[in-house]
Amino acid sequence: MNTGPEQAGPGAEGGFDPADVVRLRLVVARLHRQLAQASDRRDFTFAQLSALARIEAHGPIRLGELAARERVAAPSMTRTVAPLVESHLVNRLPDPDDRRSALVELSAEGVELLAEIRQRRSEVLARRTADLDPRERALLLAALPVLERLVAFED
Repeated sequence: MNTGPEQAGPGAEGGFDPADVVRLRLVVARLHRQLAQASDRRDFTFAQLSALARIEAHGPIRLGELAARERVAAPSMTRTVAPLVESHLVNRLPDPDDRRSALVELSAEGVELLAEIRQRRSEVLARRTADLDPRERALLLAALPVLERLVAFED
């Protein structure tokens, strides 16, 4: 039994061997990190890029709602979004329902940045999957619905 620092947590088995759960976690984390590095946007944090994507999906949005969707405290989200506003990637708008509050939405520059990052990451993934043999590509495509389902779960 694996008892090292990489051991899966309690209840993680769910029909999988704990070592397989660890392998899956490591592969997903490493792939994510490699794709993030491929975007060459190291001047923005993961939290900022995540906020941009969430604003794109749900904006215009109040900072409090954005913080809830990102599962962070409102003051933390304010600190995350401020540099995005300063960089002209996000616009602050008055909230028509509450003058004390503001909404944030992506600017044209923010839309362009996200498209550029996604393009670079997709290019990296396309190059890597091109090296797979047809059987491996078929297995990967067959796994997509399961991976999408894992992403959809809320803790």
